[in-house]
Order: sequence, then structure tokens, then C-alpha cells
Amino acid sequence: MGNPVKTMAQQGIADLSKACRNAVYVMKTRGPSQIQFWFIALAIGICAGGVAVLFRLGVEALQTTVYGTDSIRFLHSFAAGLDWYQILLIPICGGLAVGLILDRFTDDGRVRSVADVIEGAALSEGRVEVRRGLASAVASMITLSTGGSSGREGPVVHLAAVVSTCICRWIRANGITGRDLLGCAVAAAVSASFNAPIAGALFALEVVLRHFAVHAFAPIVVASAAGTVINRLVFGDVTEFVLPVQNALAFYVELPAFLILGLVCGLVAVALMKSIFWADDFGSRLQEKVGLPRFLRPAIAGALLGCLAIWWPHIIGVGYETTSAALTGELMLYEAIVFVILKIIAVAITMGGRMGGGVFSPSLMVGALTGLAFGIIATAIFPTVSGEGTLYALAGMGAVAAAVLGAPISTTLIVFELTGDWQTGLAVMVAVSLSTALASQLVDRSFFLTQLERRNVHLAAGPQAYLLATFKVANIMRETGSEGAALDEACWDLMRDGIYIDGNATLEQAMPLFEQGGHAFIPVVTLGGEDSPPELWGALFQVDALKEMNKALSATAAEEHS
Repeated sequence: MGNPVKTMAQQGIADLSKACRNAVYVMKTRGPSQIQFWFIALAIGICAGGVAVLFRLGVEALQTTVYGTDSIRFLHSFAAGLDWYQILLIPICGGLAVGLILDRFTDDGRVRSVADVIEGAALSEGRVEVRRGLASAVASMITLSTGGSSGREGPVVHLAAVVSTCICRWIRANGITGRDLLGCAVAAAVSASFNAPIAGALFALEVVLRHFAVHAFAPIVVASAAGTVINRLVFGDVTEFVLPVQNALAFYVELPAFLILGLVCGLVAVALMKSIFWADDFGSRLQEKVGLPRFLRPAIAGALLGCLAIWWPHIIGVGYETTSAALTGELMLYEAIVFVILKIIAVAITMGGRMGGGVFSPSLMVGALTGLAFGIIATAIFPTVSGEGTLYALAGMGAVAAAVLGAPISTTLIVFELTGDWQTGLAVMVAVSLSTALASQLVDRSFFLTQLERRNVHLAAGPQAYLLATFKVANIMRETGSEGAALDEACWDLMRDGIYIDGNATLEQAMPLFEQGGHAFIPVVTLGGEDSPPELWGALFQVDALKEMNKALSATAAEEHS
């Protein structure tokens, strides 16, 4: 006779296993319940936080191999002691490795980053490209380890989105769930990368999801907290920057100076963004004109960076050492101005050369230097009503970063969390608000949305613009011979006048035709070759298109206000 305790234990394990399988089946077929969703959010937060920490450790390990030091903060001081040919060759080799990876694993040689995550949230039910995303993460890791002048927030955000995409595919998440889980992953990655749990959660809502729906807030906060815990278990509870003195406004009459600083920082942020776009366009034109192989473009960018770094190693990497020097007032006026110009050039070369990385850390450095230069001048002109010059560096850091990201709320908070200085919020908020307002008028709201606009993805204009691209004409048209379809003769009359649309087109191409011609319907065709006449499929009625758009807008509004 068998042991009854052992038999009961085996039966219990079998029942538990069956229950787990049933739960997974129900979750995959019907979607997760609220309680399951919270546990999934926690799991994603842990995974995304772990991925962000591993990415940072990977950068440090690879940097140790090529430069001989694992210190990201003091990289430029260490690099200054290397031989000139080492400073030159390391970025070239890194650029060549990046070019080969992107040429092999992407179809356009472009690194995936935050803009692609925003696009995935809006148009792909919270999904991003997995294979290209992993290749981009490796490429960005190499870039940051070999002297590329960019930041790590872009790669970790997309890498976290890859994690959430894999989980969404496994549980077959719908659009709302997929977007919420994407927000959880992004929040955890930002929190783990910068030890900034509040800013991480708000970054996901403000930049990626672009709404503050109540149903998304709680799980995103849970994931953000999980990412922060992962960071603190590995790196401890420390801030990225340490301020030696307590900043304070001397008098409230000093606030107008921060208004002016905000406008200056807005213009500097626009200069940074425009220079990146100009460099990217110039590189593409040059590559096409001379027939340059795609994989060599990052290597050439690396050569240009290496040449700059021989004389100014401050441009290497994320620039935390120079940023800290600006925040503590250790730089002279001419140094701050020169480093701003050099950093903008270096970032433009890195991003325009398709080397990889993000723009947040560079914008922090440019902002801190801009604020310091402004503060030195302001305190010299009005010494009796001015506080510390370093306060301007702190406000400038937030102002430029907020204008670049188009995220005044989360950027203001991340500046506080990076520095631990919560006493100067008034000055930072004033500068951030003015810089963001000005820059948003000169670009399409932010660096990321402008990137998408340049790819003809119109997210900056709102859902009424970008949702049109999600509807295929063939899915809405009334087929020939069906109930309520247009008469064939009427369709052919319009086609002879050149009024028709391809069935593979979207409402983005169809709606302007309705507005221009005032027609009730447009023939939908299959376009053949040059000698083949178009084949009539059916007709797209304007009323049907408007009904589908109304449903989509209603669903979007319901999600954003739930």
C-alpha cells in the first residue's frame, strides 16, 4: 500500500499544475483579469529593470575592454591620458562593428529607439520590432562603449519594449492591454536606468502612451517601483549627480532671469535637434551620391568623433563628468560655451552617422552647460539680486532636456531625482515651461515626434491624423455586387476621369480625395502594369470611412479617459 501523504502531495501538485495550465489558457484566450494584469505588470517591471541594468553593466564591461576603465562618469578624464591614435581608432572600430550589425539585421541601417516605441504604442497595439530591436540594443551598447556621443535611455526603452512585446504576443494581449504593458516596461527601464521611479512612471505616460488614464497609472507605478528596486540592489540608493551646495533663489525678483533662460534653452534645444536632422539628411545624401556602403557610414562618423576627441575628450560617451562639472560650477564661461557647441556637433555626428544611442543624456549635458554660461553672465551683471550660478545650470539642464523630449513634467521630476535637489523647483519649472513652449513651436512638439513626422508618421497632430493610416481601404469598401454597392457604370465613369484608389491604400490617402472632389464614393481598384487596365474591386463610401474613424476616435477617447 502506498504512502497516503506522498499520494496526497502528488495529487496536490497535479491539481496545481492543471490549474496553472488552465489559468494560462484562459489568459491567452480571453485576456488577463485585473489581478493577473497587476502580476504581469510586476513581472514585466522586474524583467525590464533587469534588462536595463544588464545593458548598463554590458556597456561598462565593453568599455573596460576597449578603454581600460569601467567608469562611465570619468571616461573622458581617463581617455585624455591615452595615445592619440587610440582615441582615434576606438570610435572607428566601434562604428564599423555597429555598421556591420545594422546592415545585417535591419532593412534600413537605422537604430530603433524611443520614437519607434511611441509609434508602436500608437499604431501597433503596443508592439515593436523584436529582431531589429535586439540588434539595435547591441549596436547602441557598442556605440556607448567606444566613444559615441549619445545616451543610454533610448536603447533601454526600446529593449524594454521588446520584452513587453514578447509577453504581449504570448498572452495575445489586445491593444489596450498591450499599450499598458508597454508603458509598464518603459517605466521600469527608465527607473532602473536612472534610479528615478517617479519620473520613470510619468515618462511612460507622458512620452510613450501620451495620456494619463487612471487604469494605466497603478500598474505602471508598480512596474516603475520594481525597476527602481532592481537598480538599487545592484548600484545602491545614490543619485547620478551630487550637488555640493544647497541652491536657493536669492530673491523672487530673480525669476525673470529664469524665464529668459527658458527661452535661451528652448533655442539651444532646437539647435540640437535640427543639427541631428541636418546631419542625418546630409549623411544620407552623401551616402547616395558617392555610393558608400551602408555599413561604412557609422565608421566614418566614428572617425570624425575620434578626431574631435583627440583635442576635446569631453565629447566621449554620455558626458556625466562634464555635466557634474557644470552643476558644481567648476567650468569657466568660455569652457561652457565651447563645450555646448562641441557636444551638439558630436551628438549630430553620432546620430546622423547612425551609430545608435539616445538623446536624453546629451541634452542634460548641453542644458547644464547652457545654464551655467547663462548663470555666470547673469550673476555678473546683477550680483546683488542673484543666487548661485549653479542654480542656472540645474534649471538649464531640465529646460533643454524637456524641450528635446517634449516632456516637461517627467523631465522636471527626473532632474530632481538625478540630483536630489528638491528645493529649487520653482526656478526649474519656470525655465522648463518656457523652453518647452518655445521649442514645440519650432519642431513637431519633440525630437521623437519630429523623427516620426520625417517618416510620414503623423502622431504629433493627434489621433484624428494618425488613425487614418491604420485603416485599409480594402477592409472598409463595399465590394462589387454586394448590398448597397455602387453601380459599376458610375464607378467606371469616375475611373475614366482618373478618380479611383488602390485597394491597398489607407484612409490617409482616401480622405483628401473626398474633400477635393466632393464625391459620395470612390472606386477601389487593383492597379496592374503599365499596359493593364485597373481591375474594379468595389467602392469606398465616405459615410463608411467616417463611421470607422468615429469608432476609432471613440475607442481612443474611452481608453485615454478610463
